[in-house]
Amino acid sequence: MRFDDKRVIVTGAAGGFGEAIAQGFAARGARVMVTDIDGDGAKAVADELDGAMSFALDVTSEDAHRELAEVVTGAWGGIDIVATNAGLPHRGGYMVDLTTEQFDFMWTVNARPIFFATKYFVPHMGPGGAIVSTASIGGRRPRKGLTPYNASKAAVITLTKGLAVELAPDIRVNCVAPVSAATGFDMSAMGVPELSERREKMVIDGIPMGRRATPEDVANSVMFLASDEAEFLTGVCLDVDGGRSIG
Repeated sequence: MRFDDKRVIVTGAAGGFGEAIAQGFAARGARVMVTDIDGDGAKAVADELDGAMSFALDVTSEDAHRELAEVVTGAWGGIDIVATNAGLPHRGGYMVDLTTEQFDFMWTVNARPIFFATKYFVPHMGPGGAIVSTASIGGRRPRKGLTPYNASKAAVITLTKGLAVELAPDIRVNCVAPVSAATGFDMSAMGVPELSERREKMVIDGIPMGRRATPEDVANSVMFLASDEAEFLTGVCLDVDGGRSIG
């Protein structure tokens, strides 16, 4: 997979999946706009990549997306690939115990940014463009304790399919559905930097491949869906789950 001179936006790229996605595209010849609400973190990632730029993007802000589109097109003249990766879980717990604010935030941070990206980036994308979003295997096979998060990721899958029809044949729209990974997700969902040995075993026991996902697993899948090798794939949700969704 090569992306020579492709102009790529990656959201949520200061760490985790997004950082690996940005690194993967840059290593394969792309010019990458590394974005994150953590502007310093995004800049640190971009500084390590050839030809990359950074932008402090709050994905809940419509104005920030409009400004980002202006910055990218001003610098590079257009956009070829968008990886809408940014997102967060709520703190784990049964929905009956969550606040209205926690519920609403899931849609604001996980689903609405795809609308903003479509509205402000697609007008600058030509034939052959690709959008790849990060959903979650929980959006297909939800488990208890993260119901609003899982529902918002199911919305990502449906948005992907609807947009694929609307934007075909010029722009392909796909998404990936990762299983649990040792990223900042653990801290956001459980308030701990890493799972206990017991909880880690519980998670892995449900994954036939015997491990959690890595950022590189997700990055490789995102790049494949954005690549010329996947030119006939649109509306696809690729499960990057080590078989977790089988049973």
